[in-house]
Amino acid sequence: MATENRINFWRRNAKVPGSVQPVYGAQHPPLDPRLRHTMPKFNTLKSKKASSFHEFARSTNDAWDIDDEEGEIILRTPTPSPLPSGTEAQQLPDVQEEEGKEYQKVNGKVVRSTNDTHLSTSSACTTLLKQHILPVRPIIPLVARISDQNASGAPPMTVREKSRLDKFKQLLANPNTDLGRGITLYRNCCLSPGWSGIPREVRPITWRLLSGYLPANKERRELVLKRKRDEYFGFIEQYYHSRTDEHYKDTYRQIHIDIPRTNPLIPLFQQPVVQEVFERILFIWAIRHPASGYVQGINDLVTPFFVVFLSEFVMEDVENFEVAVLPLDTQRNIEADSFWCMSKLLDGIQDNYTFAHPGIQNKVKALEELVSRIDEDIHNHFKRYEVEYLQFAFRWMNNLLMRELPLRCTIRLWDTYQAEAEGFSHFHLYVCAAFLLEWRKEILSMIDFQGLLMLLQNLPTIHWGNEEVGLLLAEAYRLKYMFADAPSHYKR
Repeated sequence: MATENRINFWRRNAKVPGSVQPVYGAQHPPLDPRLRHTMPKFNTLKSKKASSFHEFARSTNDAWDIDDEEGEIILRTPTPSPLPSGTEAQQLPDVQEEEGKEYQKVNGKVVRSTNDTHLSTSSACTTLLKQHILPVRPIIPLVARISDQNASGAPPMTVREKSRLDKFKQLLANPNTDLGRGITLYRNCCLSPGWSGIPREVRPITWRLLSGYLPANKERRELVLKRKRDEYFGFIEQYYHSRTDEHYKDTYRQIHIDIPRTNPLIPLFQQPVVQEVFERILFIWAIRHPASGYVQGINDLVTPFFVVFLSEFVMEDVENFEVAVLPLDTQRNIEADSFWCMSKLLDGIQDNYTFAHPGIQNKVKALEELVSRIDEDIHNHFKRYEVEYLQFAFRWMNNLLMRELPLRCTIRLWDTYQAEAEGFSHFHLYVCAAFLLEWRKEILSMIDFQGLLMLLQNLPTIHWGNEEVGLLLAEAYRLKYMFADAPSHYKR
């Protein structure tokens, strides 16, 4: 019976074998009860089990794909009716007033200022209409400040936190930044109870240093940044026009389709100027790395860098910030820095994206063997109901848990990954194991294949903040140090 349920759940139809769509991860809000009829229906088509990892990968669609129409996102909702009278209609003036605000510079950063200059009515109505059709999304900062990183709210910066921020600033102000001492500080900040990772104020420069993009010598930084930024835009000038050539058009077409699917409910990433930036970054990276080329999932890896480097110039929450109001040179610098830091990250995990995904295969197998040692009950529960680790952990490895966690949590997680040796590859394995153990009670309560897969693909993390990520990292470190010196620590 379990086998039959597994087949019925896992193969929806002949066109899209291997996935259930739409899959709402933690970055999506919970489904609106009014849209229940949009949930996928399971049929009884029987299918042949994939005989190899490559066959499985070919037959599994991207977990965030909403539709396969080129350049379009189909929300699978009926045509919306005019806005109703009452509460939603009464909010229209507030929305228009907010949309009508323009920006001014304060201390080198951009903030909103009220002015009589308004955007067009059609733009405001379009924004309101999108908010009307999409599920209601709680207002939680995308890149939270130290004082508001948890959804429930946190106390203002303590004396201890202020002291740590001062230490960061002193370290970064030295003529030669001691990365050894700095990484020790970063690790302490990431592991200390109640600490929220690298402070927002110094996160952009810290990420550049930790990724190896920015030199430790303070006098060389401006020169290196200018050279690397010019080099990136040299690539744009040299190669970007070839995106429509026969040899590259399929790559560009897939990038063009995937970009609107990147964080589809965050307004920042739906701005045309931002989507064009992502298209350029991904296309240039793809043609410079022919061993893998562009693979779905790499588009997610740009977003944390883009948001962090954007926050360097924006005092308010960046989620609804209009990037086009920034000076062109600032936009170009954010784009180039995002490209190079993403490239540095991918240098360590490129085998995740080469033919047959050998990096992901090895990591999923290692996760399975590790879980079998640390929690035999969960492991046997998966075996009993024929749940393969590949069916949920492929996405965890391919997207570095970005589709399971809100973006603010990913940014906090990457504070630690960048301070940890092989953080995005080796340490990520232990984070995935800790993440799985976090849902132990819920997993063991599911007694059928369909329920287990739905749980593992829709884990309720939308309200997670620094506290939850801090506990996750603490458990991951515990698991790592339990097995670190054992030659065969994944195996029994």
